[in-house]
Amino acid sequence: MFQGLPFPLTKNESFYEALNKWIGDVLYDILPEKGFELRDEQIFMAFQLDRAFKEKKVMFAEAGVGTGKTIVYLLYAIAYARYTGRPAVIACADEALIEQLVKKQGDIKKLEEALGLKVDVRLAKSMNQYLCLDKLEDLLGMDDDEDFFDLYESLPEFVHDQSGLQSYYHYGDRKQYPLFSDEKWEKISWDPFKNCLSCSKRHRCGLILSRDFYRKAKDLIVCSHDFYMEHIWTKESRKREGQLPLLPEHSCVVFDEGHLLEFAAQKALTYQVKKETLAAYLEKILKNNIREQLAEMVEEALLANDHFFHMLFKSAHQKEGSNRMTITRTDDLLEAAGNLYERLNQLSEALVFESELYTIDEYSLKIVEEYLDQMEFSFRLFLQFDNTITWLEQNVASSSFVIMPQRIEDILKEKVFSHKIPYIFSSATLSDQNGSFAYLANSLGIKDYLSFSVSSPFDYEKNMKVFVKKGTSEEKLNWTESVIKSNKGRTLILCRTKEELLFLKKYLPSFWHSCLFEGDYEISELVASFERDPETVLCAVHLWEGLDVPGPSLEHVIIWSLPFPPDDPVFDAKRKSATNPFYEVDLPYMILRLKQGVGRLLRTKDDHGTVTIFISKDEGENIVSEVVKALPVKPS
Repeated sequence: MFQGLPFPLTKNESFYEALNKWIGDVLYDILPEKGFELRDEQIFMAFQLDRAFKEKKVMFAEAGVGTGKTIVYLLYAIAYARYTGRPAVIACADEALIEQLVKKQGDIKKLEEALGLKVDVRLAKSMNQYLCLDKLEDLLGMDDDEDFFDLYESLPEFVHDQSGLQSYYHYGDRKQYPLFSDEKWEKISWDPFKNCLSCSKRHRCGLILSRDFYRKAKDLIVCSHDFYMEHIWTKESRKREGQLPLLPEHSCVVFDEGHLLEFAAQKALTYQVKKETLAAYLEKILKNNIREQLAEMVEEALLANDHFFHMLFKSAHQKEGSNRMTITRTDDLLEAAGNLYERLNQLSEALVFESELYTIDEYSLKIVEEYLDQMEFSFRLFLQFDNTITWLEQNVASSSFVIMPQRIEDILKEKVFSHKIPYIFSSATLSDQNGSFAYLANSLGIKDYLSFSVSSPFDYEKNMKVFVKKGTSEEKLNWTESVIKSNKGRTLILCRTKEELLFLKKYLPSFWHSCLFEGDYEISELVASFERDPETVLCAVHLWEGLDVPGPSLEHVIIWSLPFPPDDPVFDAKRKSATNPFYEVDLPYMILRLKQGVGRLLRTKDDHGTVTIFISKDEGENIVSEVVKALPVKPS
């Protein structure tokens, strides 16, 4: 028997033959005996995945709601991880979906109990989900909010002393502070512009400790799409810096809600430049006994940096529905960018000479050189303009200049899908209105792939009613008030933009006593509160995918407006490269997201309820027709 496998493996059969037999036993016999429903759709999916693992190929596995697709890919991932001796990576769309997968009543725990397995599953959360000790200590001297002082006092003792850490201790995770709003958390969370490599608290940081822990996983590492793509883009640079890649070598990857991977890839491949960061790095140089000529070059670079950001703010303007400010490429802005690029280039060359004089310690010099290389590359992309997208991004604490490659297909093809391992894309919405996977495959640079589609086993005609309504904001509010009162809560309202969310936050509490709004608390705490109290209304911008609330807590889904993509630089670039922008970019995105939103309602065969889709009064009948075509039932 092959040690560690959840089934016997003899000399007379291959791993794949034994795996196929075990999968059949589990789905036909073991799980039904434990109370699981026998589903033909699930069995069909299972034996389709067999080929992807055997041939180590990309597979688009489109399976409707209620198919039990998570159970299927988990069975394959666990067995394959144990066979290869390397963990499988399950990459979910976002942090909320990670929590759904590993919660006490989630599918991993159900499989453990049903099969008598102990699955070694560990979370690899994105950096912004962790506390920054430096930011917290800085804030204590400036902010009198008692929550920050209470958090500081609650930190484990080893954070404050120098005693050895005997075993892994999980702390600093966003989930441990569920009542902090997103705005408050941003003040103390990990910051991409902080220099973690030289931080004195690095070896007591919750983020760093978590990395050491999840890298040792035997079966599964669960992360977000963002985190996986961050691993891909930073793998080589981290090696150059003497660091381990974010993820260890792994046997296979499952992209849950895989239709969203393109956006995570674009996000991870962005280059961000913050005005204050250059000063923070160059100050390290000025503290050394450097040549006067080099000190003058540092000062000139900092002045050029200040001037560029001054011109950048003058050239940027906001668009509703997006925190990405569009940049107008004026002559003055390009001149300022060119001047800063030249100063950075001269400074980099001067540092090569300075390194031979040994006036700067090698470690600090390496960090500064790495950052200058990144800045130079970013500005070279900006000045070349071709195939790049740029914007100014504002948040609570600061602003960042962002540069992103427009086309990522070739990079994904080389960096990800050239590796000969199974890649499984799992979602209820991978194909377009005509059942083709080409749109998704082309956007990811995937040419050779397997695919299948299996519909949901749910009886939508019996259990779901859909209303499509045109109306003004006031008419929408009136309808919403009546249905919320009629349903006694039990409602999820999905918003397209943050502005819509703020509008509802202003008016909903005036007619309903229990309302939850995304951003007020940590996302999994919001979902848990919604599940606990059926008389609650939950409003969100980022819960179109993955939210799984079966039973009476959710009996009505309201789509506040059709989820067309935002009018921002990223989608503007997509539109410019399309022959027919609306039908090639806007409509496919909207339909896919709409299907996901509607899919939040029925999570088990016994669920029932209503979906209301609000459409603008000036929307054409062609759009209404496309919406109706995408729905699982005919609107009432």
